[in-house]
Formats: sequence, structure tokens, C-alpha cells
Amino acid sequence: MSRIEESIHVDVPVRVAYDQWTQFESFPSFMDGVEPVTPDRPTHNNWVTTIGGVTREFDTVITQQHPDERVAWKSFGGETRHVGVVTFHRLDDPHTRLMIQIDWDPEGLVENAGAVVGVDDHRVMADARRFKEFIEGRGAATRAWRGEVSAG
Repeated sequence: MSRIEESIHVDVPVRVAYDQWTQFESFPSFMDGVEPVTPDRPTHNNWVTTIGGVTREFDTVITQQHPDERVAWKSFGGETRHVGVVTFHRLDDPHTRLMIQIDWDPEGLVENAGAVVGVDDHRVMADARRFKEFIEGRGAATRAWRGEVSAG
């Protein structure tokens, strides 16, 4: 299993950052290689990604969600296996730190080699920077889902 950990400060209040993060269908706007993310129900999403010329489809389920604090998920179905969590930390009224942690199983020689040399870390950091530009440029979330999902 490979672990990716990144953090980024965004110049928006925690509520704005959190609300935008819950809008998974907007992820193609700032995540490289992410094509449609289609909500199935509030806690389930279908993803299509194309990375390095390889297209994959998988589903995710939100396993824990606490407004303005955290969103955790895991994948199921498809070829991609990962779990992750994003936590939101209020630094002061207009500033938030996002902590991103993803554990995933690389498949094959190319993905394993990429994990070893940090390609995945760079990709997640680049996506986080694009999220920062996206949300700071808007100043407000496109929408929000503030549902509570307890671990269990």
C-alpha cells in the first residue's frame, strides 16, 4: 500500500473550502485526469479517470463526514483500490488548511515505480494547488452537501 500525505492553505473560510470539497462533480475542474464524477446518491459517486493513457472506472462511498471538519471515503468496485480523508483546519476566519491523506494499492510495474519515486505525491499536490486556485478564484462554493456520516 502506498501513502500520500499533502497539505495546502487556502485563502477562504473553512466552510467555503469544505462545502466545495463536497461537490465531487466539480473535481474535473481542478483534478488532472479526472473525467466525470457522477453522484449516485449523497454518499456514493462513480468516477472515471484517465491517467497515463489508462482509463479506469470505480465507485466511492463516503465513510465519514463531519461538516467543516472531515470527509473520508473508500473505493469499491472497479480496479482502483484506495481510501482517503481530507481534514479542514480553521487557521483564522479567512484561512483554512486542508490535510489530504490517501492510501492506495498501485497496480503493475509502472504504478509501483511511480509510487516509489513520488509521482503520486506530486500529482496530489498539483491537484491541491488547482483546488486552491479554483476556490480562491470563485470565493464561494458552487454548492454544498453538509450531511453527517458517522463511521461505522
